[in-house]
Amino acid sequence: MLDHEYSVLGGLNRARIGHTIGAIAAVAAPLIVALVLAGVGLLKCYGIINEVPNWVVWPVSAATVYGALYWLFAKYAWKFWPLRSFLKVPDLSGDWHCEGQTINPDRTPSYLWEGEVTITQNWDKLRVRLKTAQSGSNSIAAALVHDEIDGFRLLYNYRNDPRVDQPELQPHRGFADITFKPDLMTGEGEYFNGQGRFTFGLMKLTRKV
Repeated sequence: MLDHEYSVLGGLNRARIGHTIGAIAAVAAPLIVALVLAGVGLLKCYGIINEVPNWVVWPVSAATVYGALYWLFAKYAWKFWPLRSFLKVPDLSGDWHCEGQTINPDRTPSYLWEGEVTITQNWDKLRVRLKTAQSGSNSIAAALVHDEIDGFRLLYNYRNDPRVDQPELQPHRGFADITFKPDLMTGEGEYFNGQGRFTFGLMKLTRKV
C-alpha cells in the first residue's frame, strides 16, 4: 500500500507554499549561477584550474532550484516547530500504541483490543497503518483539520484485511476520527466499520517515545 495525498483544513493554503518556493527559486537561481561563475573565476585567478566548460552551470536553472527546495521543504523543513506552527499542520509521523474499545449497538461496552499504529507523513502524503493480532488496515484517504478549540483532528478512511488464520473476520472498510492533544503525544477518537463488518467503538493513541 502506497502513501496517499491528504487534505488540510483550517491551515495555510497549500498552493501558496508552491508559489512562494517558486518565487524563491526564481531569485536564487541567477544568484547561484553568479556565485558559481565567481568561484570559477577565483580558481582561474590562482591558477588552480585553467578552463571550465559552460555546461557546468547549465543544471542551475529555476526549475532545478525549485525542485531541490520543494523536496527539502516537503521532506524536512515543514516539520520544524516554528514553521509547522505557522502552517498549522501537525507532524503525526511515528509509531503509536493504540487501545480500542468496541461498543455494542445498545451503547454498552464490548471487548477491548490493542494494536500498533504507524503513521508516515510528509508535506504532500500520509498513510496510517494499524496492525492488531487479528488484522491490519491502511488508510486510503485522509484529512487533517486545525481546530482552534479542540486541537488537531485526523480524519481517515481505511481498508482492513484480516489475517488468513482469522476465517470469522471479513475484509471491510471503515472511518476514524481522532483528535490529538496540543503536544501531539496522545489522541482520542472514534471508528466506524462497514461493508463487511458493522462495528464501531473508541480509540486512544499514545505516541511511542
